[in-house]
Amino acid sequence: MKKVSLVALCLAAGILVTSCKKEANNGASFDNRSTAATDYPSSVTSLPVTTVSGDITTNTTWDAAHVWEISGVVTVRSGATLTIAAGTFIKSTVNTPNVQNGVLVIAKGAKINAVGTASSPIVFTSRYLLDGNNATVGKPGDFGGVILLGNAVINVGDKLIEGLADDPKFHYGGTNDADNSGTIQFARIEFAGYVLAPNVEVNSLTLGGVGSGTTIDHVQASYGLDDGFEFFGGKVSPKFLISFANDDDQFDFDNGFTGTIQFAIGVVDAYSTHSASSGASDSNGIESDNNAPAEDATFSKLPKTHPTLSNFSVIGTSAATLSPAITAPGLKWAFRNRRGAEATVNNSLFTGYPTGIVADVDANASLVSLNNVSTHGFTAATSVLGTGAFVTSGVLNTSTAAAAPTWGMTQPFYNSGAVNFGPAQTRGAITSASGNWLATWTKFTF
Repeated sequence: MKKVSLVALCLAAGILVTSCKKEANNGASFDNRSTAATDYPSSVTSLPVTTVSGDITTNTTWDAAHVWEISGVVTVRSGATLTIAAGTFIKSTVNTPNVQNGVLVIAKGAKINAVGTASSPIVFTSRYLLDGNNATVGKPGDFGGVILLGNAVINVGDKLIEGLADDPKFHYGGTNDADNSGTIQFARIEFAGYVLAPNVEVNSLTLGGVGSGTTIDHVQASYGLDDGFEFFGGKVSPKFLISFANDDDQFDFDNGFTGTIQFAIGVVDAYSTHSASSGASDSNGIESDNNAPAEDATFSKLPKTHPTLSNFSVIGTSAATLSPAITAPGLKWAFRNRRGAEATVNNSLFTGYPTGIVADVDANASLVSLNNVSTHGFTAATSVLGTGAFVTSGVLNTSTAAAAPTWGMTQPFYNSGAVNFGPAQTRGAITSASGNWLATWTKFTF
């Protein structure tokens, strides 16, 4: 049976937005999530393929009349702009062991102009979803990832972006918080990721030192091998983001990121492998650090990581699937704030993780300001470790019940493939004021 738009199905059923996905308890592997012929029509899989490699040094356009195949690491160099037309599909060549492949880098001084629409999003995805073969499937790591590097402030001055071999063109950071790396709108990044070394990976969308002049909205990162979105310093302020079923953190902040993000969804999948660090569980809905220990032993460098997060919905899995379905290392926290990082969280929901929000132990206190936030955890709704601290205002609803309050959602957590994202009064990613911003361009059926 041909798949119908997720949102169309859900609206027809009288539900605002429900993730109409395969049953979470059907034993499906995290590495085997999609069947090509039912995911993308022949109008896409029959397009001619153009392979691109190396550096892009002049203004270049990728049109929707071709599928664009990235070989290795393709870098848009300073002074050049890459324009990607609405409705364009981008994939990777066949993966080569121990080589980063299918990675698109927008270097410092370069720009991307990737403007899709709700009806014609730009899609970065697994090559195996575009070959028209019923027997092939997509899996994390099939596509490398998208990386934007800018001249905005980071708190270590200059740094090589995570996941790539050391080369000056892969460094980021500067003094211009208003730096402009271009535009990404209405785009999906699926089955991305590459592991260069333990804890050194390419994410679905990585932003290093990206400035506030950059426009990013309506972007979905799904089934990545590492984080969905990671921000290393900078002041870019995206809107309307979805991080769905990525292996590590759904959102990650480091190195003095001080941007504002509004309207964002993070959803975990019970069958992700839920990455570990040094043998311990380290898979979070949101993870935020000022610096890694090797960079700053006191975690005190300025500017401090301090994102302002408004209208977030971070949704884990139900208590029934925490055990035995999720095995070690399992999930960790809905939001882990640590290593001197600070955060302001407004009008948001956190549910379905063992612990909701944690202000973690540091040499410098981790400070989390919560305003009109609902948080749930199967063990604890909030937790303070060491010198961490919370400042609360407005309404802070907490629950440690095995079944979380719905807070206006049809499902309070990801359970058997269904979750409703809102509306929930003034809290969460979809409210009466925001409207249904997920319609037509998103994809939850893998």
